Amino acid sequence: MFERPLYLNRLRKYRDTEFIKVITGVRRSGKTFLLQMLKNDLLKSGIAPEQIIDINFESMKYSKLTEKEPFYNYVMQHAISGRKMYLFFDEVQRVNQWQDAVNSFRVDLDADIYISGSNASLLSGELATFLTGRMVEIPVYPLSFKEYLLFKQSTDNPDIEFYRYINEGGFPAAVLSPDPEVKGTVIDGIYSSILLKDVTERAKIRDDQTLIRLSQYLLSEVGNQISANKIAGVLKNEGFKSANNVSISRYLHYLTDAYLFHEAKRFDIRGKNYLRSNSKYYAIDLGLRNTTLNKNYKDNIGHQIENVVYLELLRRGYKVDVGKDGNQEIDFVAKKGNEIEYYQVTQQIPDNSDREIQNLMNISDNYKKTLITANRMDVGEQNGIPIVHIVDWLLEE
Repeated sequence: MFERPLYLNRLRKYRDTEFIKVITGVRRSGKTFLLQMLKNDLLKSGIAPEQIIDINFESMKYSKLTEKEPFYNYVMQHAISGRKMYLFFDEVQRVNQWQDAVNSFRVDLDADIYISGSNASLLSGELATFLTGRMVEIPVYPLSFKEYLLFKQSTDNPDIEFYRYINEGGFPAAVLSPDPEVKGTVIDGIYSSILLKDVTERAKIRDDQTLIRLSQYLLSEVGNQISANKIAGVLKNEGFKSANNVSISRYLHYLTDAYLFHEAKRFDIRGKNYLRSNSKYYAIDLGLRNTTLNKNYKDNIGHQIENVVYLELLRRGYKVDVGKDGNQEIDFVAKKGNEIEYYQVTQQIPDNSDREIQNLMNISDNYKKTLITANRMDVGEQNGIPIVHIVDWLLEE
């Protein structure tokens, strides 16, 4: 078992605190794996097995616990009086009104509680009301490039492995499959289960063909500015008569809720406000993109590299927007607390053009600015702005 210390260490920080640990992320990104690592951690530290209650609601074994009362009763019956309990609930959103039960466990037991789910609504509505100030979210993503190299135990040049990483992505089950055909089958299965279980089934969507086509369109347009109106026009021209601004906006919400895509909104750096105009959508995994579209890393490589940087910034705990500075575009505005960083991303710096550096230089504040390139010949510094290679940036501590 390969550990994922980035996430495990975050969970360890909050062990035995009053906070409910909410582990979120796309299906098959490693949430269940992370919970298993933490359970092993507990057992190694001397916690008795009977102090751990572990329920995975995707298993038929617990199909009778999908209402809050039987769920609550089951846990209370298995809790040991006078002992601290460790509660693990995987894909808990499958339980109707699960928030009531989880809040009761917090009140009625001496318990350390961990829950996971594959939908962003896990953190909305009643849970937020019940648990304001008492929960912490640990978002889990497919493997980073650093984790990818660890899982593959690769001895090849990381620059070469980087393009393999773009091709096959970071879903652990796909990375650990040695056969290319099996990798493709695994990724196809993940994509289908996200659309069918986490979107269509949950949102009770009847017109799944429009949803599927919308998803394919977003995969093909990573890094481009798009709007619901533009998408509706494209789909209508293709014969999807039900496509309109309202339905497309609703489907976009469902797809981001299932973590299949992340929306990067446009932020006006000078005006310090968000713009209502076009957003960018980034795929949760490029292997999923390339397998679904039957493409490879050479297709739209610049925007795929941009996608990698966007996800890595999210892993590092930043909130990431697309920047607008006057008439100029800044690829990413990354915020963490009071910290702000600006990033430009390029496959290579074009000859006879200083646009990438100039866009960063024109920003009037003094926050950190970085240009990330996939061309080692570009690396260095220009006008005080560091130019770093994508692989070196991904592998830095």
